[in-house]
Amino acid sequence: MNGSPLVLGIDVGTSGAKVLAVDGSGRILAESLTTYQCATPCPGHSEQNPEDWVTGTVRGIKRVLRDPEVDPNRVCSIGLTGQMHGLVALDEDLAVIRPAILWNDQRSAPQCESTEAELGLDFLLQNTGNRMLPGFTAPKLLWMREHEPEAYDRIRHVLLPKDYVRFRLGSNLMTDVSDASGTSVFNCGKRTWSNAMFDALDLPEHWWPDAAESSEVVDTLNPPMTSELGLPPRLPLVAGAGDQAASAVGTGIVEEGIVSATMGTSGVVFASSNSWRTTPEGSLHAFCHAVPGTWHLMGVMLSAGGSFGWFNRAITPDIAEAARARDVDPYDELCELASGVQAGAEGLFFLPYLTGERTPHVDADARGCFIGLTPTHDRTHLTRAVLEGVSHGMRDCLDLIRTTGVNPSVVRLSGGGARNAFWRQLSTDIFGCRTATTTTTEGTAFGAALLAGVGGKLWPDVPSACAAVVRETNHLDPGPESESQDQLHRRYHGLYPALKGWWARG
Repeated sequence: MNGSPLVLGIDVGTSGAKVLAVDGSGRILAESLTTYQCATPCPGHSEQNPEDWVTGTVRGIKRVLRDPEVDPNRVCSIGLTGQMHGLVALDEDLAVIRPAILWNDQRSAPQCESTEAELGLDFLLQNTGNRMLPGFTAPKLLWMREHEPEAYDRIRHVLLPKDYVRFRLGSNLMTDVSDASGTSVFNCGKRTWSNAMFDALDLPEHWWPDAAESSEVVDTLNPPMTSELGLPPRLPLVAGAGDQAASAVGTGIVEEGIVSATMGTSGVVFASSNSWRTTPEGSLHAFCHAVPGTWHLMGVMLSAGGSFGWFNRAITPDIAEAARARDVDPYDELCELASGVQAGAEGLFFLPYLTGERTPHVDADARGCFIGLTPTHDRTHLTRAVLEGVSHGMRDCLDLIRTTGVNPSVVRLSGGGARNAFWRQLSTDIFGCRTATTTTTEGTAFGAALLAGVGGKLWPDVPSACAAVVRETNHLDPGPESESQDQLHRRYHGLYPALKGWWARG
């Protein structure tokens, strides 16, 4: 049995709770995923029972601790991350008042629109650094005040998802600066709650927990949990981070000049910044990073991998079915299909705005479309256009980051697309800069584990932890198609302005 200290990293995700046991070399010794469900009581609403998060986390910890490589007595700290923005409202007895309203819930769109109209975008950017979006936490409270006044009047405390789980593991009501950044009432530049926003929205300041830096120890495991889990008494619990900041820690995006591009259902381009920066229209999220004294800029496309999922269902279901029958990733089959078509798909473009867009265009009315179809185009061209359209959309996010003065030396690719060599080279050519992947694949929960390790004194600080365990692999430089892709991107970039008015007319 290895006698070195271990840490646990916990990710309270939307679809399940993931638990990792990680040693001081960064090796994942054991992992567990416990799934749970979302509820959609009506269109546009998304809720979960916070108790499901706690149950899933406890089950996951128990499974990991049963692994023969994991000695519970060697666990020195626990770190948490999780889905951001979710509203957990507690009463005076610290009991949950209603199901948590999640990050992907859209019910508060009217409250966001009216608040921005009343306060002005400049006021929001000055006091938070960001626009107010329906996914964020405070607008959910404004919705409750209007539509559920009796429940609203019972609120005495507000927590975010991972912070509720930590509260149940320990005893303190706390959050961290990265997760607090997505509430619409946190002054991200000053790394503190915004009294101006509390006053403007008429939200009580005392509802909100203290916000610590992500690697700070903010609590200890309570005696009942210590007994149930069989872990050491008074085990440190660190503040942790929101999922995107934790994922960045897990892939080493903790210094300015390194950017990540992650293609999941959504597409996220994430840049660490050594100074406070915003974009004039709030086109990028500007949040506190999980590294003290640093921030991050983040662009979010709503339908990156989601575009491929739609394409598989609507256009290439036979290819997807055949791939699954051969135990092959359908995404790899699509990339193979597209690889025989030249850059630009013979004049065919795809806009990946299937569910509206967030970055660089905050536009819920935007829609996906093919532009430039001719009788010569077939499924291979359509496939190539979808792949290029998503990569051009992520290039839009990257270009916005560049306008702030953050100039990446390398873009680290992650998510499902990063496993495919064709997509990696295509993205490299469209981004126009060097790319790489990393040795770590469990970015979010792994990042929580690294933060736990810093709190547990395995590493002196977050950059040291990343330097010790994260390595770049699969380096690529822009190839012969990069120049033509740069020209194609200029055309792509002009398509949204040309269509915006048409979408707005409904």
